[in-house]
Amino acid sequence: MSDPIIEVESVSKSYGGVKANVDITMNVQRGSITGIIGPNGCGKTTLFNSIVGYHPIDDGSIRFDGKEISDLRVGDIARLGMLRTFQQTRIYSKMNCVDNMQISVSQRADSGFLMFASRRGEIKDRAEHLLEFVGLYSKRNLISGDLSFGQQKLLEFAMALMNEPKVLLLDEPTAGINPTLINGLIDRLQRANEELGITLCVIEHNMRVIMNLASHIYCLANGKMLADGLPADLQNDQRVVDAYLGGH
Repeated sequence: MSDPIIEVESVSKSYGGVKANVDITMNVQRGSITGIIGPNGCGKTTLFNSIVGYHPIDDGSIRFDGKEISDLRVGDIARLGMLRTFQQTRIYSKMNCVDNMQISVSQRADSGFLMFASRRGEIKDRAEHLLEFVGLYSKRNLISGDLSFGQQKLLEFAMALMNEPKVLLLDEPTAGINPTLINGLIDRLQRANEELGITLCVIEHNMRVIMNLASHIYCLANGKMLADGLPADLQNDQRVVDAYLGGH
């Protein structure tokens, strides 16, 4: 049965005379890993920014868990349970990893953990548990700015998990990561989806990664929705090959 947790309907967004998104419609199913692909400049990050409230849309509707959110701000949407990560990590580079985790905790009113964790020690315990989950437990007391870029991305992922999101949007999670770390990151994303029940929506340029990770993929080109379907469908779609895959 179809159960979309994110519903984007006829969304358009322009910057001056540049039409970044034009009449975009897509759904992210609850519990899924959904992929978004497309050439650079096609509007993927603009779409993410619209979904999480970084800028108002010009037209259309965005619903999260059945609630219209296109008029809400970033913090309001985050408190409902939707967070995102960025292409460039946003960590506190002069703090150690555990402190990064603890300071990332928001005030989500409906978070069962946050209502339970009334003492700092409980929050620290959860921080260390999630650092172990992403493979950074041995680095927990290191200054985060001294981590490799790939490790910083894992830390940012763990920081998002501290807030018990229902949905996590990841913008090119494998970009700039040493290839030896990519399989480990894929494994953590899959485990977060399967074990923690977090719905994931992923922008990704590494086609091997997204074809193996996502159950449904949307392809954007020139700000418009070009195609969507199963990974195998898009691999065999000549429009997608011409717009993107053929050049990579």
